Amino acid sequence: MKLPVDFIHDVAPVAAGERILLLMLPGAKNTPQQLVENGFILALRERGLPVDVLALNTHVDLYLERTDIERVLHRTLDEVRTRGYRRIWLLGISLGGSGAMICATQRRPEIEGVFLLAPFLGTRGIIAEVEAAGGLHCWQAGEIVPRDHERALLAQIQNSLRDAAALPPIHLGYGSGDRYRGASIVLSEHLPEQRVEVMPGGHDWETWAVLWQRLLDKKPFGS
Repeated sequence: MKLPVDFIHDVAPVAAGERILLLMLPGAKNTPQQLVENGFILALRERGLPVDVLALNTHVDLYLERTDIERVLHRTLDEVRTRGYRRIWLLGISLGGSGAMICATQRRPEIEGVFLLAPFLGTRGIIAEVEAAGGLHCWQAGEIVPRDHERALLAQIQNSLRDAAALPPIHLGYGSGDRYRGASIVLSEHLPEQRVEVMPGGHDWETWAVLWQRLLDKKPFGS
């Protein structure tokens, strides 16, 4: 597989059901190897799910320019589709949540579902602005200058939330003590309660690993 960044590709053992591709996007200073070390792939294997994993090394520098992260994500989605994958899911953790939502809003017809763990969708300042407005349904983005990537993404999410079919199903998990929980709370207001998992914890692997187990226990891929 030819991709513009380093990656880990883990293929599921033979299992019943159509094969799924789960694109994993770690946080700003995290790596695909940390996803392995913290049991994210093992959790899938223990359940015998027909889910192949592609974990990308989407480091923080890629997010500094919106065109850079978009290029990586679009090329990756194009590549996996040429490999025959038709059921594509996303997992975005922290800053990886921004990448997942870029895919979900720009490539909606190709994405079957999204997992978000403590997604970083904007600095606490802009999230506070959304909260003060009464939530995403009331917030006005105003003028979006070319480099205001966070405001542009939140506006894209806002527009997509207005149409129930404009976003794939989103499964959200976050810690109640997470310093970036504001973005999760704002987003959770637009999600069915059964797709939101909250637990005591912070912005750390220990919390995310437990949340991942809980989200998978809900059988999001179907029986």
